[in-house]
Amino acid sequence: WDKTISSIPTHRFISESFKNWRGMSESGGRRIKRAIHLDMSSVHFLSDEEVAQLSRFEFLHDYLQAKRKDLEVANARKVAGDDVIPDRRRLTNVGTFRAYVRHYLSGHPKIHQGMTLLVRQLQPGAQGLPLEIYCFSNDTNWTNYEALHADIFDHLIASLPEFGLRAFQEPSGSDLKAFGASG
Repeated sequence: WDKTISSIPTHRFISESFKNWRGMSESGGRRIKRAIHLDMSSVHFLSDEEVAQLSRFEFLHDYLQAKRKDLEVANARKVAGDDVIPDRRRLTNVGTFRAYVRHYLSGHPKIHQGMTLLVRQLQPGAQGLPLEIYCFSNDTNWTNYEALHADIFDHLIASLPEFGLRAFQEPSGSDLKAFGASG
């Protein structure tokens, strides 16, 4: 793939591991697997105003209508006593963002639609909540693949504020300065 010609002794194929890129070349797809780490303090339930604002997105209009109907049915059960607050299912900004990302990728002309496409949460940790994007580009050319990869994540990171989300980032000098720390 990088035009390198190498001579490898036959016994090395048995005694050591190697990567065979032929499957990727023949499949017509190259894997994209990367996570955006979300600041967990930015994850919250959506207000009615936020739902109305997010409904402007073509990608989300039908999703939000369907989700609201599902939630109304799930939350319609009767509660014994007026002083009891029922357990309610509600829309979250991170769940709605996950649906947005899924729909964005499923409609992207450079994403291979015949191969696996996942948008999933990984286990939260000290670096926030990882939201992993797992899909395949329909172009195996390295330069085109890297450009697509960057374009997708540029778009997704820039979209986070629309959902009230922030990317997790380790504190830096400017963060500490904002909190009035002196050094």
